[in-house]
Amino acid sequence: MLADTAEDADLYHEFNSTLTFDYFNSMLINTMDEEGNFIELGGEFPLEENEHFNRLQVNTLMSDIQVPTNVYNKDPDILNGVYMSEALNDVFISNFQKDPTLTWQYFGSSTGFFRLYPGIKWTPDSNGVVAFDCRNRNWYIQAATSPKDIIIVVDVSGSMKGLKLTIAKHTINTILDTLGENDFVNIIAYTDYVRYVEPCFKGTLVQADLDNREHFKLLVEELQVKGEGKVKKAMKESFRVLNEGSLCNQAIMLITDGAMEDFQSVFEEFNWPDKKVRVFTYLIGRDMTFAESVKWIACNNKGYYTHINTLADVQENVMEYLHVLSRPMVINHDHDIIWTEAYMDSVLFNSMAQSLLLMTTVAMPVFSKKKETLSHGILLGVVGTDVPLLEVMMLAPRYKYKDGKKLKPKPNYNSVDLSEAEWEDTEEILRTAMVKGETGTLTIDVRSAVDKGKRPLFLKNDYFYTTINETPFSFGMVLTRGHGEYVFFGNVSVEEGLHDLQQPDLTIADGWTYCETDIDPHHRKLSQLQAVVRYLTGKEPDLECDEILLQQTLFDAVVTAPLEAYWTALMLSVEDGIETAFLGTRSGLMRVTRYSGIEKRKGKNFLTRADKENLFTVDHFPIWYRLAAENKPGQFLYYVPDDDVNKAIGVQMSLDLLERKFLATTKQVNNKKYIALQDKITHIWLFTLQLFALMVLSLVTLYDYQAMCKNSHHHSSGARPLLSVSDPQYRSVLVSVLTFLLEFNICGLWHNDYLADAHRQKKVESMVPCNTEYPGFIYDSTIRETNSIIKCGRCQKMFVLQQVVNSNLVLLMVQADCDCSRHIGLNFFEHNATVKCNRMKSQKIRRRPESCHAYHPHENAKDCGGACEISISVALFFLSLVTSLALR
Repeated sequence: MLADTAEDADLYHEFNSTLTFDYFNSMLINTMDEEGNFIELGGEFPLEENEHFNRLQVNTLMSDIQVPTNVYNKDPDILNGVYMSEALNDVFISNFQKDPTLTWQYFGSSTGFFRLYPGIKWTPDSNGVVAFDCRNRNWYIQAATSPKDIIIVVDVSGSMKGLKLTIAKHTINTILDTLGENDFVNIIAYTDYVRYVEPCFKGTLVQADLDNREHFKLLVEELQVKGEGKVKKAMKESFRVLNEGSLCNQAIMLITDGAMEDFQSVFEEFNWPDKKVRVFTYLIGRDMTFAESVKWIACNNKGYYTHINTLADVQENVMEYLHVLSRPMVINHDHDIIWTEAYMDSVLFNSMAQSLLLMTTVAMPVFSKKKETLSHGILLGVVGTDVPLLEVMMLAPRYKYKDGKKLKPKPNYNSVDLSEAEWEDTEEILRTAMVKGETGTLTIDVRSAVDKGKRPLFLKNDYFYTTINETPFSFGMVLTRGHGEYVFFGNVSVEEGLHDLQQPDLTIADGWTYCETDIDPHHRKLSQLQAVVRYLTGKEPDLECDEILLQQTLFDAVVTAPLEAYWTALMLSVEDGIETAFLGTRSGLMRVTRYSGIEKRKGKNFLTRADKENLFTVDHFPIWYRLAAENKPGQFLYYVPDDDVNKAIGVQMSLDLLERKFLATTKQVNNKKYIALQDKITHIWLFTLQLFALMVLSLVTLYDYQAMCKNSHHHSSGARPLLSVSDPQYRSVLVSVLTFLLEFNICGLWHNDYLADAHRQKKVESMVPCNTEYPGFIYDSTIRETNSIIKCGRCQKMFVLQQVVNSNLVLLMVQADCDCSRHIGLNFFEHNATVKCNRMKSQKIRRRPESCHAYHPHENAKDCGGACEISISVALFFLSLVTSLALR
């Protein structure tokens, strides 16, 4: 509907070069001058906070226009395009009224403006400019063109020195920014000989993913000029490489300040008469001596010629090639609907709440239907809408599933490959099947890391996958063996459950969808608990609610109701140190009783809104819930997070209280011995690493392919010294009580915030993407009790270890007059050039778009760029002459 409306509006609009039209510029709206009048293009534009749009200030009755800083906002092309696209306003509003779950709708014009609904106030970048250009966005590029193979050929001869080389580098980077996951690329630099900017990629094309694009940009910055430029060899090499490409859209991008050779024979040999490879030429600098020959190359190879005089010219001139590549699709009127990969948009909106949402975009190209311009294949722009993955996740209610893998897009990266999340799929069987759109099942033994990678769970997972019709996506579902086979249904009356549901100690997961509050604007301010109560009491009968989830929640409320009275009765006799009692159920219901005020609690954030890790959210169960669920029935689980030692399962107590309890129990220890519980759990673990590794732990290897590593040029120790429990004051036996998880994993040492402070750093270290491999140690639960001696240099340390019954604790007693302190080093390995090269060249299987629009016989290839010389208007010349004489 949006595309049809835009095309019809253009069909009946006649271009007016003198058009004056005031529109709402999103940068200028609601801005007044010193006299209190609205500035031009900045009229009154009502905005109000909207829950559906993450509480941003929006106008749901109108769209507004964003224009990049490098585009003149009153250019005739802009004014005519904005005026024509006003017809989209009514369609935007109608779509939103029909489907209130819709988010942003927009039209990105080929001239550079961006019409966005609902309208917002656009915030400039930190330097005061608006760099956002819709034509650079992945959704625009994918909708406007088919997959493409690109060879960028850049002249680095001596004549390209200075500003010319700077412009050329910026041109290359801008071209790279227009490429996406479905495109392939390489860069060749030439003087009197040809060289690849990345020798590893010699003679081949590599996927234009973000890794490779960023790698190319770094290499381009190192380009130096020298020698004489001979383009003929470079063009031959480019055609040879493209002959092995995808054979869809193929193009050579020639960046030079002039071409002096006889290069016609190259095109005759490799490209004529079919002209399957388009050649786009970019003349760099003010010198126009070779403009005619550079333009000839483009016009005789179905390309486009542009002259780039300054850095400011680069963006607009580079974008022209996209419109040329779109011509066959436009002439054919093929409205291919595209879906982007899931990405994290941190550019479009200057709001953390909105920008950090994973989303996919569905988009469609918009064409000119005017008969007089049909052969020119004019692309008007692209219409699209965002689909937050949160909306997709809500279709799979959290109470029916367990946690999935955590996706951690790295800085400047906006997506995560499946192989980085499901790294146990070493043969990429699952990834390949899903990319190909197959339907099937697979069973994998996995090590599922929880608690930020510190605690692994060993599971057998069953994977179920299939394709989603009319999209490039596949759907996958994972069930841990033993889960998902049975469904429990409770049966209680609404009246009984409703009474218990409204008790003050009870909450439900506000991020879950018990009732759909996003359809009716009047419901958007209701919490999920408020919506449930209003639905069950009949005050809001029109609410759409999940009846199964509501029945389970009511049952849980009734069954757990006695806990409120029990916990309240204990409040009079509870000891200091017991801070919180809590319970969670699979329906997202929680009961919480506080035994001390916030000013006395050591874990002040525990189970508050800020404590997302320990609450039921739309994408995970609390960490304590999951650890307890995987624990043996009938056992107590003691959970002591590294960042806050005051948390536990079921009852929150301070570690001091545990120490006092143990002291009271072991009062028979004489006055020459003493008990010590470290206030940092890492202190407790570190000095026993060797002991446990030798006696009671089994080693496993864990991986993190989404890690970030420090990139430091300063010398520092990456480890913290192992701590000795010896004290100069006491040289006798020290009994140290240790608490840690039976399934404790030493990989926490590699993740801990306290481990990198052995030496003070001279400056803040930068972080770079990396893959990490680290050891984990799992406690052997079959060992009930053991003792042994460890040699530590000139002395030996004796220890005794015993399991604490019906818990995940062990009691460890260690001799203290033998110092076993040492450093644990972190080893960093850099692969050699061959391994690195092979990794960069490896192409992961991708599902490329089914359609390809590379050729149409009616295309007007004569429209191949601007004039290469300035022509004079005789009428204007004489008018200027007469005016000049008159003024004298």
